[in-house]
Amino acid sequence: MATQASIAVGSQVWVEDPDVAWIDGEVIKVHGDTVMIKCSNEKTVTAKASDVHAKDPEESPCGVDDMTKLAYLHEPGVLQNLKSRYDMNEIYTYTGSILIAVNPFRRLPHLYDIQMMEQYKGADFGELSPHPFAVADVAYRLMLNEGISQSILVSGESGAGKTESTKMIMRYLAYMGGKAASEGRTVEKQVLQSNPVLEAFGNAKTVRNNNSSRFGKFVEIQFDQKGRISGAAVRTYLLERSRVCQISDSERNYHCFYMICAAPPEELERYKLGDASTFHYLNQSKCYKIEGLDESKEYLETRKAMDIIGISSQEQEAIFRVVAAILHLGNVEFAEGDDVDSSKPKNEKSMFHLRTAAELFMCDEKALEDSLCKRVIVTRDENIVKTLDPEAAKGSRDALAKTVYSRLFDWLVNKINNSIGQDPNSKCLIGVLDIYGFESFKINSFEQFCINLTNEKLQQHFNQHVFKMEQEEYTKEEIDWSYIEFVDNQDILDLIDKKPGGIIALLDEACMLPRSTHETFAQKLYQTFKNHKRFTKPKLSRSDFTICHYAGDVTYQTELFLEKNKDYVVAEHQALLGASGCSFVSSLFPLLSEDSSKSSKFSSIGSRFKQQLQSLLETLSATEPHYIRCVKPNSLLKPAIFENQNVLQQLRCGGVMEAIRISCAGYPTRRTFYEFIDRFGLLAPGVLSGSSDEIIAVRRLLEKVDLQGYQIGKTKVFLRAGQMAELDARRNEVLGRSASLIQRKIRSFLAKKSFIALRRSAVQIQAVCRGEIARGVYQSLRREAASLKIQTSYRMHHARKAYTELYVSAVTIQSCLRGLAARKEIHFRRQTRAAIIIQSRCRQFMARLDYSRTKKAALTTQCIWRGKVARKELRKLKMAARETGALQAAKNKLEKQVEELTWRLQLEKRMRADLEEAKSQENAKLQATLQEVQQQYKETKDTLVKEREAAKKVADIAPVIKEVPVVDTELMNKLRDENDKLKTLVSSLEKKIDDTEKKYDETNKLSEERLKKAMDAESKIDDLNMAMLRLQEKISNMECDEKVQRQALLTTPVRSMSEHLSIPIAPKNLENGYHEVEEPKEPQSAPPAIKDYGNGDPKLRKSSVEKQLENVDALIDCVAKNLGYCEGKPVAAFTIYKCLLHWKSFEAEKTSVFDRLIQLIGSAIENEEDNDNLAYWLSNTSSLLFLLQRSLKAAGAPGSVSRKKPPQPTSLFGRMAQGLRSASFANMHVEATDVVRQVEAKYPALLFKQQLTAYVEKIYGIIRDNIKKELSSLISLCIQAPRTMKASMLRMSGRSSGQPQSNHWQKIIENLDVLLRILQDNHVPPVLAQKIFTQIFSYINVQLFNSLLLRRECCSFSNGEYVKAGLAELELWCAKATAEYAASSWDEIRHIRQAVGFLVIFQKFRISYDEIVHDLCPILSVQQLYRICTQYWDDKYNTQSVSSDVLSNMRVLMTEDSNNAESSSFLLDDNSSIPFSVEDITNTILEKDFSDVKPAEELLENPAFQFLQD
Repeated sequence: MATQASIAVGSQVWVEDPDVAWIDGEVIKVHGDTVMIKCSNEKTVTAKASDVHAKDPEESPCGVDDMTKLAYLHEPGVLQNLKSRYDMNEIYTYTGSILIAVNPFRRLPHLYDIQMMEQYKGADFGELSPHPFAVADVAYRLMLNEGISQSILVSGESGAGKTESTKMIMRYLAYMGGKAASEGRTVEKQVLQSNPVLEAFGNAKTVRNNNSSRFGKFVEIQFDQKGRISGAAVRTYLLERSRVCQISDSERNYHCFYMICAAPPEELERYKLGDASTFHYLNQSKCYKIEGLDESKEYLETRKAMDIIGISSQEQEAIFRVVAAILHLGNVEFAEGDDVDSSKPKNEKSMFHLRTAAELFMCDEKALEDSLCKRVIVTRDENIVKTLDPEAAKGSRDALAKTVYSRLFDWLVNKINNSIGQDPNSKCLIGVLDIYGFESFKINSFEQFCINLTNEKLQQHFNQHVFKMEQEEYTKEEIDWSYIEFVDNQDILDLIDKKPGGIIALLDEACMLPRSTHETFAQKLYQTFKNHKRFTKPKLSRSDFTICHYAGDVTYQTELFLEKNKDYVVAEHQALLGASGCSFVSSLFPLLSEDSSKSSKFSSIGSRFKQQLQSLLETLSATEPHYIRCVKPNSLLKPAIFENQNVLQQLRCGGVMEAIRISCAGYPTRRTFYEFIDRFGLLAPGVLSGSSDEIIAVRRLLEKVDLQGYQIGKTKVFLRAGQMAELDARRNEVLGRSASLIQRKIRSFLAKKSFIALRRSAVQIQAVCRGEIARGVYQSLRREAASLKIQTSYRMHHARKAYTELYVSAVTIQSCLRGLAARKEIHFRRQTRAAIIIQSRCRQFMARLDYSRTKKAALTTQCIWRGKVARKELRKLKMAARETGALQAAKNKLEKQVEELTWRLQLEKRMRADLEEAKSQENAKLQATLQEVQQQYKETKDTLVKEREAAKKVADIAPVIKEVPVVDTELMNKLRDENDKLKTLVSSLEKKIDDTEKKYDETNKLSEERLKKAMDAESKIDDLNMAMLRLQEKISNMECDEKVQRQALLTTPVRSMSEHLSIPIAPKNLENGYHEVEEPKEPQSAPPAIKDYGNGDPKLRKSSVEKQLENVDALIDCVAKNLGYCEGKPVAAFTIYKCLLHWKSFEAEKTSVFDRLIQLIGSAIENEEDNDNLAYWLSNTSSLLFLLQRSLKAAGAPGSVSRKKPPQPTSLFGRMAQGLRSASFANMHVEATDVVRQVEAKYPALLFKQQLTAYVEKIYGIIRDNIKKELSSLISLCIQAPRTMKASMLRMSGRSSGQPQSNHWQKIIENLDVLLRILQDNHVPPVLAQKIFTQIFSYINVQLFNSLLLRRECCSFSNGEYVKAGLAELELWCAKATAEYAASSWDEIRHIRQAVGFLVIFQKFRISYDEIVHDLCPILSVQQLYRICTQYWDDKYNTQSVSSDVLSNMRVLMTEDSNNAESSSFLLDDNSSIPFSVEDITNTILEKDFSDVKPAEELLENPAFQFLQD
């Protein structure tokens, strides 16, 4: 509460309000101990000063993420902070180490995805925004580093989100301690999947929550020494058994009953079930469905979860059979029997359900009926059978249902524990407690009594933990805390569970007495605790009692206390189900000995629950606790509604206010020295100017203001309750005086400014008036002079116009006459010339048409003859092919398909080329004709000009012209006829041209379609080539095996199989030191050298192999060294390529030289820290890959060129394709340079190319990741500007504070310069360098932007200026590196650029939403913008963030997209893929760049490598 000294007129305070709990206002009058306050709702109230709390006038509208940062730690401050954060969708808030979670009542998937887990992994507590992941990470790190078991206690009332928070914690622990996905059904999966099983059988819909847990749960997750989950166990507490038989209106029974009613039809028929409304245990409430919940889908999900945790299908069937039996049992009704006080099933419907229940339980129907309607009383002499009336039989039925369900639930828990398994070697565990919160209803029974006892126990544990944390804080800061008192609730615990004499002990005593009732029990309580301060008796009740709990008074009704405390099983029920034919049902009711059955007649639920609670507390005491308090913001279960009274009551019940009271007992206000001086330095500015030490400055300041009772620690100032308000009051006085002074100066300045402006205006008005008069006189003089000038000009213009018209008419008549004669002459000449041209074109067209037909007939004849020859040879080849086996036939089939598609492709290409050629020729003809006509027109025009000039000269000489008749009528008629004929011919030709153009367009479309089909054929050819390569490899392996077998047969007198075959076997020299036995398709085409070599001396072959091996070793030893570069290209790559090309290794079926090279590259890059060495090999591998890409063609692929004579095709299509290929290559193939030569590659060469591609990508990724590792630590330091104290306060040098700001960014620039220099020195292709820098800048963008979103202290104005300055240095670096290497790197950091640009904008509250989205930050999503706007705070100019309208618009858009996980995610993801392909590399390197490269000089000295000098 506020002290009297801190309350003054104008102070901002909080006062109690019956509607909203607390409301803010301004003090308008102070009279003694009474203050008058004008509230924010315009009401005026009067209150005592002791009931008023001070309000921080400088509190952030977005709140703080930790309550301990509040200037005033009291109820209204905490409530307002939670409300402010909830309005911004910030549902998590710290109170020291306690996490408060406010249920948003909607899905927020972006807060719980894998990206968010990555962010919180290993982060310090409090560094990022509050989150359950942070609590779980702290617990996991403490357990791993210190070896201490941890516990996380999640509490709150029903509907507050405890279960969801528990799930999130378990998900994170499973993520941190999980095993590889390939290890099968892991422990963490079983732990996570136990949740839906337990929810199905232990959760139900209540008035307050659609998925309310009706039991307490403590999950122990065990870890091994490496921090991996090794075992787990689940403990449950106090299942609400009465819900099985009794449910209130608008509530539901347990979920599993509704799931089984929505099961598949075959299962419904098996269990004889129907709609849920037909069962008594479910239709007591009219609520059968939950909005948005699909029961049938949940049923299947539950069955799937049971599979994961190890429940077999037989056990699952038995479980749901028991659940169905309970439903049928509830529909059994009873009526009066034949005897007195007896009962029997009411009707046939009841008998049906009784019979079905017996079938499902697998017990005798009559025995089940007797166990419900009769009771056996065992005496010393005999057993007496007692009948039960209908009401008692109904009670017996419900007791059986509750017992069976309770046993079933216990079996599920034990099964889960046995299935998951516990690790006996585990030393540490993390326990997650999900337990019911404090409950206080209109009717509170035994369940509420046990629940509140649990919360009292946990509250005591919580208070001890909070007090311990306070002690640790004080000890850490080295301040005196010995006099602080501790608040304890041990007296309430003694009242309830003290033995003897506690309420539970008295309840057990009453249960064991035969004639005890709830009234006698209540009287016993009244007598025993009449003087206890925590126990009271309601005035108007005879059996109720009230206990004063820490969260408030609760009145309990004792009517059902005795019945609910008794836990016993009817002997008839035990015997019936223990003898069930179903092993599962009988296992739920194991047979007990006679003594144990008698002793277990009564068992106290309260005592057993107390023992379980004690065991839980012992476990919690042995662990380091962490607390999560869940809060339900409203009773409507709807989002965006915050009810202050409701939340405040939950904070009290959850112990948060108790923790605040413990904090207030000591030093509730604690500020760092910087924050304290920054806020209160103006109270004594003089004492701060003489020292730069913060502690001395703080001490002097406190002495100056004469404050008592404070403590100064090592890093913070600790203030007692009320001292912060007192300092604020003094600060407000200083600010008030300063404001008055500023106002006086401003008023004086404004008055002076107004007078000067008034005087200036008068002078200006006078000057304007005088000027206006002068301008009027001058204007009249100008108008008079202008009128005279206009009259003169008009007369002159009229005379000139009449003369000009006469002159032009004469000239026009003369020119028309001369032009008529000239046009007639030129027209005659043009008609004559055009006729000649048309005749020549027609004759040319007829000749070409005749030639084309002749050529087509010749080609057709040739194709028919070649086809006949090919078919004849095909028959021969087919005879030979049948003897080669199934694999050879498959190979030939594939070759036929390849060659057929190749032929079709080449045919299409040739047809298109012919069509293009015809089109170009026709266009050339038309163009030539057009040029000739244009030339004729130009000559005619020149002639006409000359004739005009001559006529003009003649007119000048002889002005008198005699008219001479020049018209020849006969000639004119003849010319006119010829002209008409030519026009007709021209029109017909134009029509033909149009038709030709249309045909050309149609042909063009047809050719495009054929080209598309050709492209498809090429892709099919590629696929067939790969299949053929694989078949060739298989054939090669089989041929090798066949060779071994034949050599073995040669040693025997039996004749070799090859002697019986017409195809001989000969070794093939591959010229790279290795041999392969091959069975050629056409033996007569094998070169003689190969045959001779195959029959030569084995010693000669062996020496040749050894020599070749020595050459390979020499090459490997040479290129293993750093050979450097020649003409900007790597020497090693060029040398390797030339050697492989000379040895014809690319054409070899088998060789190991490629494996040697791959091993060399792998061993060379083992040191992944040496970027220089990695860049050298990146340059070599990429250059070698380029050379291979340009050289290698798959064997049989189109466009392949080989130096040796290709084998003869074996099919008709092969021969036709070869003919077409030879014709088309002459026109289409571009001749390769001397450096790169295309060869037909075999499978080893193609495999080597793939492996080389993989190494290029691997080396690229290593270099990129090395730079990321180096930059990651610097980036984390670059996101936040270092804090420095104000220069005006402590006279600290600005240069000393500015130096570290540029150091981190400068180190990033230096790292980028080093990498650029390495890449340039090693001549890495620019495309790879561009991709490296692009991904590095993208990584910088992701890290900076994500840190900005997750850390509120980074979203400040000064921090935006700091980051913007660093980004400017990156921009300068990009300009310096040029586009050849930097490329689009600068565009990759657009997210952080736009975010920082938004932070440093002034007057954000004036910016509209459209301006932000379209102009300022178009790349950012609504979620990202909303988070930046809500976290922004101006630490430099104290300006506001965006307006509330903009925030509300963003909230509406986020609500619409809340179900979309992608749109809801606001964090960026780092892209670590390989952003280039082989084609990108080959397109940026030119073959001519290798023309001047020289091989390694070391190899040139070796005689075996003299070919490198060629």
